[in-house]
Amino acid sequence: MARTQIAIIGGGLVGASLALALQAGAKQRGWKITLVEPFAPGSQFQPSFDARASALSYGSQQIYQQLGIWEAIAPRAQAMTLVHVSDKGHFGNARLVAADEGVPALGYVIENAWLGHCLWQALDSQVIEWRCPAKVEHIKALADGYQMQLDDGTELTAELTILADGGRSNLREQLGVSVTTTPYNQTALITTVSSDKAPEGQAFERFSADGPIALLPLVDNRYVLIWTREPNEAERLFNLADAEFLHELQDCFGFRVGAFTKVGSRHQYPLSLAASDEQIRPHLVVLGNAAHSLHPVAGQGYNLSLRDTLMLAKHLLASQAPLGDFATLQAFQASQLKDQDITIGFSDRVTRLFSNNQPLLALGRNMGLMGLDLLPPAKHWFARLAMGLGTR
Repeated sequence: MARTQIAIIGGGLVGASLALALQAGAKQRGWKITLVEPFAPGSQFQPSFDARASALSYGSQQIYQQLGIWEAIAPRAQAMTLVHVSDKGHFGNARLVAADEGVPALGYVIENAWLGHCLWQALDSQVIEWRCPAKVEHIKALADGYQMQLDDGTELTAELTILADGGRSNLREQLGVSVTTTPYNQTALITTVSSDKAPEGQAFERFSADGPIALLPLVDNRYVLIWTREPNEAERLFNLADAEFLHELQDCFGFRVGAFTKVGSRHQYPLSLAASDEQIRPHLVVLGNAAHSLHPVAGQGYNLSLRDTLMLAKHLLASQAPLGDFATLQAFQASQLKDQDITIGFSDRVTRLFSNNQPLLALGRNMGLMGLDLLPPAKHWFARLAMGLGTR
């Protein structure tokens, strides 16, 4: 039976970011970190029109700068310097401008494959052991850690185990960690589109009677499209021919970014607010989407997980207690509680406010958007939340 100090179950963006945040201190402390990941990371990055992407807030960019990896990421990071927020068919709108906030960008849009490639390339094989491709099939608690059975027949024990295996974590279920889920009765269609007008760093959040729509600028004159609709309508859009899909998108969004010319492969995801009822136990941390999964409209999910990740690494490296010490993990959770509450609440309220077509609420939110654009302190507060700086 193999032993490790820290087992990170899930070598995706959250798990790899945690490994990177820990590796320098782990080398000094003599810790071995094992990443268990079912999908083998590619050694070469292959650009693709269909690439899925993430919106990193300015605060998340600062985290990757701190971890010494931003210069590797930057060549394929598209800065968002202007964000338009509007409500289709109503008068309210607001513009968030990076220069007004004294930052080079409000955030950055990056292909997940590129971000993952940069993270994996930065990991030190002297400290980080990959079990890949491999999957943990069974997990059980021991007095001093956790024991895992892998699908290749091997066993692994760890003093501290991190569950970063996504929102549908079966290991979380095995351990009896319950999840509170609130469905939104919405499905997100996510794809990549091009138009005949270059994005030039502009992002758009547009709300309509049928659901919110976001266009985020991506490298190579593309946009990431996040189109939220009622499930049956999302299924219909998902199955349209490309030309018909682009026609309906144009009709919904208008010509603010020009005429849409190309759409990539489409993905659809049912949306809900999900939060693990436990994020820590002795020798165990639940992290990333396994801990909380947010509506994508406010773009806060991955950024919150990255802040959780950095704070966990800081607490582990600052502690002199044995790995998995419950008091250390409780201190980590307490330090992130305010950030989680504010961010999750902000994301949920924005989603519900702009998914409601009652006339008085529509009037109220449009007055709010106008006020946001006219009152610099309110706009600054909103921008800091969007940039991942609002709870610091």
